[in-house]
Parts: sequence; C-alpha cells; structure tokens
Amino acid sequence: MASLTSIEPATGETLWTGAAGDPDEAVSAARAAWAGWAAKPFAVRVETLRRFANLARAQIEPFADLIARETGKPLWEARTEIEAMIKKVDISVSAYAERTAQRRQEGAMGARIAVRHKPHGVLAVLGPYNFPAHLPNGHIVPALIAGNAIVFKPSEKTPATGEMLVRLYHEAGVPADVVRCVQGGPEIGKALAAHPGLDGLLFTGSARAGLALHKQFAETPNRILALEMGGNNPLVVWDAADIHAAATIAVQSAYLSAGQRCTCARRLIVRDGEHEALVEAIVRLADRLIVDHPHASPAPFMGPVIDNDAADALQEAFLDLMGKGGRAIRRLDRKDPDRPFLTPALIDVTDVQRRSDSELFGPVLQLIRVADFDAAIAEANATRYGLSAALVGGSPELYDRFWANVRAGVINRNNPTNGAPSNAPFGGIGLSGNHRPSAYYAADYSAYPVTSSEAENARATIGIGLADPAAAANIEG
Repeated sequence: MASLTSIEPATGETLWTGAAGDPDEAVSAARAAWAGWAAKPFAVRVETLRRFANLARAQIEPFADLIARETGKPLWEARTEIEAMIKKVDISVSAYAERTAQRRQEGAMGARIAVRHKPHGVLAVLGPYNFPAHLPNGHIVPALIAGNAIVFKPSEKTPATGEMLVRLYHEAGVPADVVRCVQGGPEIGKALAAHPGLDGLLFTGSARAGLALHKQFAETPNRILALEMGGNNPLVVWDAADIHAAATIAVQSAYLSAGQRCTCARRLIVRDGEHEALVEAIVRLADRLIVDHPHASPAPFMGPVIDNDAADALQEAFLDLMGKGGRAIRRLDRKDPDRPFLTPALIDVTDVQRRSDSELFGPVLQLIRVADFDAAIAEANATRYGLSAALVGGSPELYDRFWANVRAGVINRNNPTNGAPSNAPFGGIGLSGNHRPSAYYAADYSAYPVTSSEAENARATIGIGLADPAAAANIEG
C-alpha cells in the first residue's frame, strides 16, 4: 500500500507518515452505517456534534500547534481556525433550523402540505490544505447534522490535521464508520469521486480540480455536487479619504495567510495618476510585515507557503509577469532557497498584454491602473472567476454602482476581500463555484426537500370527464 508523508514547510522536518486509504472499503463501511445514523433523532445528532465542539475546545492548543506546523501558518492564525471550526456547530444548527426546518400549511380538501428534508446518504468531502480543519469541517458538520455519512479525504499536504479532526468526531460519539478518513494523493481523490456508492461530493479546492469533478458528475444528476473553488479577486481603491486605512486593507486582503486564501485580493485596481501615495503606503507597511516560522517571537504576520513546489511556481509566475512588461514595485523574494518563505510582492501589470486569468495562490498583488470608474468595474470583471471583490473609498452611491455591476458572491465595502462571516452564505460564480454556496447555506446541499400532501382519511372525487352511470349501462347492454 502506498505511503504518505507530511513535511513541515517551515523546517523541512517530517511531521507525519501513514498509508494511503482504500476508498472502496471506506465507502462500503459508510453505506452500511448510514441508515443507523440517519435514524437517530435530530437532537441526538446535534448533541453529538456539540460534544465534538467541546472536545475541540479542550484540545485547541495541541490542535492549533499541529495545524501551524503542518501548514506553516502562524500559531495565532491556527488558533483562529480552530475557533471558527468550533463555532461552526452552533451556526450549522441554526442554519438547519432556518433553511431546512419542517414546515406545514393547509392544502385543498382539508389536507396538510408538509415540507421535510432527507439526507442524501453517503457524501465524500475533499478538503484543502490552507484551512485543513475549518473548511472540511464546514462541509462535514452540517452534513452530519442532516443525517449523512461522510468519507473524508484530507489534502495530501495536511494528512495529520485531517486525522486529528476525524479522531475528535469519533471521540465525541460519531460512529467510526459514519465518518471515515481516507488518506492519499490525487489518485485516491479521483477514485473516491468516481465511486458508485457515493450520493454526492462536497469539494473545496482549485478551479482545475473543480472543473474535472464537474465534468465527471455531468452524467450523474442523481448525485449532489457542491464546488467551492478559488478566485482572481479584485480590490478597487477609489477616492479613499484615509490612505493608511486603504493600504492596511490592501495588505490584509493580499497577504493574510501568505496569500493562501481563496478570497485574497489578487488584483489592486486604482485610478491612474492618483495611486502613488497608496502604493507608497502599501510598500511601507509590507516592509514591516514579519515573515517567519509559526512559533516565532515576535509573532509573524505570515509564514511560508505550503511547500517548495508552490513557492517555485509563484516565483516563476512573478518572473513571467515581469518578462511580459510588469514592473516590480516590491519583489517576490525567497528568504531561504531550501524553504518556501516568500516576501509579500507588488507588481504593476498595467502594461502587460493578455494577462493570465489565473489564481496566484500566494503573496502576490498585481497593480492595475485605470482611467475612470467604468474602467475599474470592467477590469474587476475581467476574470472567469467570481468569488470576492471589495471597494475601498468612494461614496455610498459609488458602492451601490460597484455592488450592482461587479460579478462576485462576496462583495465588501471598506473591508478586505477576505472578510467573509460564517453566519452568512459563502460562495462564488464562474470558476469560483457551482451556485451551491457554503457556510450558512451548507444546509441547502446537505439534505433535499420532500413535499407531502397529507390527509387523515382518504377522500377523493372525479368531478369532470365521467359518463352518466345510466348512459354507461345502456352502452354496455
């Protein structure tokens, strides 16, 4: 059986080793266990997940330490991930009650119309490496509350976090076969996604992988598919009264989590000729950002990207932009050639022809200068993605215009692009998703509605289209 190894990006040390899993065995076990879990009272499922939240709260320090070491993100940020993961339980309970609650109304002839929801069955969850606990948990918790069984494949870059997450579910009382963890790389993920025993798949990851899944599921409309993908997100700064605040929002949007959030700003769109003060403020602030290992003191703003391959690809993309006419305002430098620590970069790509519409998943912000606000909106929409966007500055009327014309599932004003609350829907359009938003709306894809017309006694009449009984008897005679 193939083995899997997890390497700490900040140190290069081996963190975890294990064997790849067996999708066939995991799906078979989950299918056998699903009916018993679905038959448990809703209150029992909720109470089980609340025990999970309590266990996670008790383990917040060792769990955060594991995430920090496996992803390279600062320890403070790993703690916020666990906190968000814990809060997901109560948010999901509220969402289930609001989005999928039982409803009744009066129908014709004294019947009652009832709307209830049923779980799909066995769902696969494919998790990402940037938030290896919070994001898969955001699929798993609402799906378990609804009564589904889960086969979870963590990212091959964060298997240890995935293993600990599943262990906490089991310790809380979720039956072992109701949540199964299958470790492995892309081939295991493909085998799991293609398994005929699945009733659906919930995915968070790249647009390339999401498109492949969309094609794979095209001929199986009986299976639910929820895709949460990336973004080439625009941040427009226009007539900002407070340049320092605008620069701070730009830095938070672009460089938080070393740029490894799907909602991070990739493009900074500004008015040409009035951008110098903003650029200078961004550079001054970026120069102060601490880039270091997760447990460093003072605490770093950002750590490394996930691995050397990711760092190499980002450096190649940056050099490609420069080769096509981009002007480096702040270079993408590497502190250590053997480790994936990258400094926050800013590059003016206004004069780059045929810019690639790709998600540079790291600390690279591309500056684009435009003549007027119409051009700013056009530039914001010059992407196949549509996850997040933000406007900093301008009047309320300008924001209304921005909101009405920009294509994205998250649109913010005077806030970073990556400020998305968990108690609201989260998702995008285009290459960013398939119109199945997650977060608060995850309840929508975790169960399907069943409409029933119900009466205490059977009563029926046919008022039109029946022949007179006497006439019918004469015809027969």
